[in-house]
Amino acid sequence: MKNIITIDEAKELLEKYLKTPYLRDHCRESEVVMRALAKRVGEDEEFWGVTGLLHDLDMDIVTKEEDLNNHGKRTIEILKEEGYEIPEMFQAIRAHTEGFLEGKSSKRESKLDYALGAGETVTGLITAYVRMRPEKFEGAKVKSLNKKFKDKSFAANVSREFINDIEKVGLERGEFFQLALDAIKEISDEIKF
Repeated sequence: MKNIITIDEAKELLEKYLKTPYLRDHCRESEVVMRALAKRVGEDEEFWGVTGLLHDLDMDIVTKEEDLNNHGKRTIEILKEEGYEIPEMFQAIRAHTEGFLEGKSSKRESKLDYALGAGETVTGLITAYVRMRPEKFEGAKVKSLNKKFKDKSFAANVSREFINDIEKVGLERGEFFQLALDAIKEISDEIKF
């Protein structure tokens, strides 16, 4: 068993298992946000980025409602089947579903757990915000994003709790929003907004 996944190996796994375009976009957005977070808090950028890229690897497999309760767990099974054993990554992948899956996820405890929970969640808020703007990222402001964040009806499925937990990683929400906006803007030519 290997205890590390390179970015090239992660991209091959994504190609193999995740075919739905918007899910692939979400994983790519999560990767760049996680890399930016790792850089900001002095963690391993590649490891955090790969964790972000692969966190939803199973979503094309667990598409049926009854199977969704295996989300995260199935990703870990896939990674083990592919020859990987990476406990810290597996814990974060399980924990990013905390509170959503009938007791089948792990509790978020580590900096990586909270970063992945916030990092992959903020992509939904940013994507919804950018899609509604004719100029997309041009002129996008943290102040406006924060207003949308406070409006519970906007991107209603986005967990405000998970985003607020970025403080447990050591960032304030406004700083996190700017970091995430900047990271996703860098790859905006790859993503369909």
